[in-house]
Amino acid sequence: MNSELCRQLGIEFPLFAFSHCRDVVAAVSRAGGMGVFGAVMYTPEQLRTELEWIDAQCDGKPYGVDLIVPTSIQRQGEGPSDEQLLGGLPAEHLKFAETVLAQQGIASDDLDERRKAMLHFSRNLNSGGAQEMLDVAFSFPIRLIANALGTPPKIMLDRAREAGVPVAALVGSKKHAERQVAAGVDILVAAGGEAGGHCGEISTLVLVPEVVSIAGNTPVLAAGGIVTGRQMAAAMAMGAAGAWCGSVWLTTAEGEPGEVIKRKMLEASSADTVRSRSRTGKTSRQLRSVWTEAWDEQGPNPLPMPFQTLISEPALGKIEKLAESGHDGAADLATYWVGQGVGLMNQMTSAGAVVQEFKQDYLEAAERLMATLEGP
Repeated sequence: MNSELCRQLGIEFPLFAFSHCRDVVAAVSRAGGMGVFGAVMYTPEQLRTELEWIDAQCDGKPYGVDLIVPTSIQRQGEGPSDEQLLGGLPAEHLKFAETVLAQQGIASDDLDERRKAMLHFSRNLNSGGAQEMLDVAFSFPIRLIANALGTPPKIMLDRAREAGVPVAALVGSKKHAERQVAAGVDILVAAGGEAGGHCGEISTLVLVPEVVSIAGNTPVLAAGGIVTGRQMAAAMAMGAAGAWCGSVWLTTAEGEPGEVIKRKMLEASSADTVRSRSRTGKTSRQLRSVWTEAWDEQGPNPLPMPFQTLISEPALGKIEKLAESGHDGAADLATYWVGQGVGLMNQMTSAGAVVQEFKQDYLEAAERLMATLEGP
């Protein structure tokens, strides 16, 4: 594609695949887009292992990494201890999670051990853990690094400049975008409220031109509900330089969810998602299920991150595992982050095939637009 961003990053097509699955990342990069590995829940050692695999599988094609590096990293200490984190979980929230599981015939006797096993997530949010993750990321030839939450701190921007790696940041409003531009980020990802995972309230159709209007020379990627090439073309007609997609990869053969969740997504409509704070403490869009309905209708007020994550994720991990074993109650509870574009995700294919479908669909949409300018 004749695109400055493509030339800058060394890619053929400005389709960015955010995924927690290394197979998706490598497949999209090989197909001409850019895979971006979501590493928020990994330890530094796990991140190194995953990036070693990705680097070996990308055939020299560019790939990126998405982290959470707190804006206040320079002011933070090491953060609360494991004992303080676990001791800060209110009995009311613990009991409610156990009750929801019990109503679906699921025991909760191992949730404490599951919580202990994921405490590294909270360490990634403090200064020491975040810097370790940056150390690992920049030890590989990444071509993009993204900050998933908030304005990247100066230390992240400085290290990226030194390594010659562009920094991307997600924004959900014009105000957020202004702060990111002032901080000096290289790429803005305008994530509309249709997006899966953490998202705001402004729709992609409104947000993208708002962000473009203040971005100046900073490229803007459109995100939120985009699962087809024609949607990507529409976003680029509004001034975007490409598309940042996450949900569309979830129902690919390589995508990380289990088969039960994939099937629920393939059968879902665009109305079958919900924005809720019950999973992480911050508003995120996910597949509607018995779990989300219970928390939103009867549950206690969600805790701030990472406390709510320690309440929900151990239970949800157990739910998905049991659902895959054929447990009907777990299948009813099973959920996953996904955007409203899920209503257009109706068949399973490979990640590489999705990239090719995007290219073809984009071309057909561009030709339709050009036809409106042609004479009779």
